[in-house]
Amino acid sequence: MAEQMQAEFGADHVVIATYPDRFMQEQETTISNMLEMAADPNLKAIIMVQAVPGAAAAVDMVRQFRPDMLIILGAPQEDPNIIATKGDIVLNTDDLGRGAQIAEHAASMGAEVIVHYSFPRHMSIELLAQRRAEMKAKAEELGLLFIDEDAPDPTSDAGVAGTQMFISEDVPRKISQYGPNTAVFGTNCAMMEPLIAQTIANGGIFPVQCCPSPYHALPSALGIEVPEDRKGDLKWILTAINDRVVEMGAGGRVATWPVPVNMMFMQAGTYYAVEWIKGEITSKNDKAALIRIMEDIAGGSVHLAEFPGTDNYYLYLSDHVIFQ
Repeated sequence: MAEQMQAEFGADHVVIATYPDRFMQEQETTISNMLEMAADPNLKAIIMVQAVPGAAAAVDMVRQFRPDMLIILGAPQEDPNIIATKGDIVLNTDDLGRGAQIAEHAASMGAEVIVHYSFPRHMSIELLAQRRAEMKAKAEELGLLFIDEDAPDPTSDAGVAGTQMFISEDVPRKISQYGPNTAVFGTNCAMMEPLIAQTIANGGIFPVQCCPSPYHALPSALGIEVPEDRKGDLKWILTAINDRVVEMGAGGRVATWPVPVNMMFMQAGTYYAVEWIKGEITSKNDKAALIRIMEDIAGGSVHLAEFPGTDNYYLYLSDHVIFQ
């Protein structure tokens, strides 16, 4: 997406830098990269996605000599209460809010049952446990049956192969037991490809992945090859997925978010920065303008909730795109 933004606005307007692959061990490199960018007086805004560890320290150092800089941080990995004081705008997925959203969305697709696949290690993570509790509460409020199913942990001796084999065998059992209006959700990325493939093959409902994106497991589960010249082309991949889902007789039964979250944060951050630099946006933190930009990119409604105690750390929920 950064490369697409550079192509759209020109290399004389958009500069790209990458943080190190080993960002936990090389935070000094992350800091020096941002300082090098900020040293250019013509550079007016920095959009960092993901805001990996080291971002807070880097922003502190930039602010010392460039207090005018607009800084937008996406998918932050440092303490929310700290990072909110660093970026002018901070963007993250509202993973807790997704609990109720997924239940409501599954119900709107015709689900009568939700099967929630996870394992004890994930359920010991407070956010994932809270999301599951919110999903269950909303499902029961809507009259849906909520089923917990333990799957093998991919980090256990069973490995990824064991997790995927279990999903491949259990999804047909669940849909056979509870009927075709059974929606399935898994908390682990390794589950997604067999979860999608088996749900479609057995006539169930797949409301969304653990990490919502058209690129997450859908192309591989559906046997879609992405040509080199179509990589990052969202319009193309959404059309290809839609055509394949309909061809497989699963129209209206498979969904995701229309834009991967990190691509959204990068694109929306860039568009916001361009409008701010041009003076079309006059505040470094204009929520209404940000929502307008994000909704234009997504082609649907976007919800931003402030992280408690902040007015600039936004938790993002997108409408789903249902393939039909």
